[in-house]
Amino acid sequence: MAKTSTKGRAKDSAGRKSKSRAKAANAGRWPEPGVQAAPPKDTDAPIRMQASFDVIPPDRRAALESLSINLARAAMTAQGAIAEAALRQAERPAALSADPFHIGPAMNEVMGRLAGQPDRLMRAQADLYGRYMELWRAATRGAAGDPQPPVATPAKSDKRFSDPDWSANPMFDVIKQSYLITSGWLNDLVGGVEGIDPLTKRRVEFFTKMLTDAFSPSNFLLSNPAALREAIETNGESIARGMKNFAADLERGDGQLQISQTDLAQFKVGENVATSPGKVIFQNDLIQILQFSPTTERVAELPLLIFPPWINKYYILDLRPGNSMIRWLTAQGLSVFVTSWVNPDSHMAAKTFEDYLEEGIYAAVSAVTRQAGVEKLNAVGYCIGGTMLSCALAHMAARGDRRIASATFFAAQQDFSQAGDLLIFTDEEWLKDLEGRMDASGGVLPGQSMAETFNALRANDLIWSFFVSNYLMGKEPKPFDLLFWNADQTRMPKALHLFYLRKFYVENALAKGDLVLAGERLDLGKVTIPIYAQSSKEDHIAPARSVYAGARLFGGPVTFTLAGSGHIAGVINAPEAKKYQHWINPALPPTLDEWLAGAIEHAGSWWPHWTKWLKARSGGETAARDPAHGPLKPLEDAPGSFVKVKS
Repeated sequence: MAKTSTKGRAKDSAGRKSKSRAKAANAGRWPEPGVQAAPPKDTDAPIRMQASFDVIPPDRRAALESLSINLARAAMTAQGAIAEAALRQAERPAALSADPFHIGPAMNEVMGRLAGQPDRLMRAQADLYGRYMELWRAATRGAAGDPQPPVATPAKSDKRFSDPDWSANPMFDVIKQSYLITSGWLNDLVGGVEGIDPLTKRRVEFFTKMLTDAFSPSNFLLSNPAALREAIETNGESIARGMKNFAADLERGDGQLQISQTDLAQFKVGENVATSPGKVIFQNDLIQILQFSPTTERVAELPLLIFPPWINKYYILDLRPGNSMIRWLTAQGLSVFVTSWVNPDSHMAAKTFEDYLEEGIYAAVSAVTRQAGVEKLNAVGYCIGGTMLSCALAHMAARGDRRIASATFFAAQQDFSQAGDLLIFTDEEWLKDLEGRMDASGGVLPGQSMAETFNALRANDLIWSFFVSNYLMGKEPKPFDLLFWNADQTRMPKALHLFYLRKFYVENALAKGDLVLAGERLDLGKVTIPIYAQSSKEDHIAPARSVYAGARLFGGPVTFTLAGSGHIAGVINAPEAKKYQHWINPALPPTLDEWLAGAIEHAGSWWPHWTKWLKARSGGETAARDPAHGPLKPLEDAPGSFVKVKS
């Protein structure tokens, strides 16, 4: 009996194994035709699941349902927007270059140099490993109730990790410090490479920082405590709003993402920005000249003519009454004229730098001196407008034209050997690609292209902060007049723009004395009129060192001033705001460091110092000039029509 029983058990066991293998082989398959599928063994599971769901309190059930609905809405919105953008992109020509900024060759050179220094790489890797071990030791001790000082901390100016949970929550604290260690290590590794061209190295450093900034944990929903908290508190509504904002920005960019930095609908030129009263008293193909109404009974004899950059609208000088430089200057008893540049279309693609000199600078000087009834005026050039004014001064000096009595420069460069980060975008290969892009756009560079370039120079502030706020947290951009102006870029004519980039950024021809315009070789040393050169301490477009080097090229007396903040806020800083500071030193030693050593810091705006300098060179006083009753007949009210043309 025992023997038989054993065989039976073996047979039963074999049968069970065979059935198990058959069941496994058919798992997930549809039943064969005519065969009834076996019902699930646990037929009460749905009932128990419903019972478990019923146990959840009603308020939590409602929250889960809301979360599910909002996540579904967000997914559908994002999918629809991306699909629509893909269709629009498919209708466009293929990109001119897979590497439009030509970072590939520079990166290969840097990586090749690193590969040839294995000992340095090993030391760097050992250092990275040591920093990570230090972080994990600190995290472990902190978890055990023994708080440790952070291994890595963000810079004081870094706003990405300002939320308290980045430090208070151990998990997010480790994520933050891991990122800071890794990104700092990579940027230091690239920055420490020696034996290569400085511009090549600078280009790789810039794009390495762009890459590490893009991969910051603050830019991802699941690793951003503030965004996660917002999603939980709103039951996913913030995510749905964020994807709605994302879709709207894709639509606004016609399939290309244009991140909103402010509520554009809240501003209108001539109504709540660019509101200083005045008249357009002259116009040609390139400029309108605005004469602003006086606010004092008497004004300085010599009028003031301002040349803003032609890449921007002039109303950076007139955003609102409280920070309007134009209103400030008229209140100081000055006759103020401003050049409003045209927003060129394809019909102006062939307009050259010489055209802008003749029809811009020279035409404006002639119109203003006639309107004011004077032989001379004082001039101001801001940024690119200042570079062109410098060329005009050298050209006028060569021809004996003395109609400009003094010149002021706001953040303007003449010597581009130490120019800002825009230098990394300028080489012959990049210029060829840029020319192709302009040809594809009818001979002009779209305003959005320049806006994207300037935003990339401060990616954390002008790209990623809005990416997080608009999309991850679902917030609406706040109204901000400065960012409205920043988004209101103008187009660039092909001939003008290529000449400017090649002659100044690539060749540095003006500083070297190699630039020839309208038959004259330009020599800034022959410009002997008084010069006031303003720069800003944190300017990333026209760095203070570059502005200082240019100021030393002039042949006459130069007053150099350094303001706090950057390219815009350092210039547009009304005294009433009581913000920032400025440094003054009447000397002009060989280097900026020497100048700083002897400079005296003063609180607040530099405008009063400049205005005192300017009025001392503006002659006596005369009756206020009414723009409606001058020799030139008014054409329309300020701000004019040129400034209202959108790109």
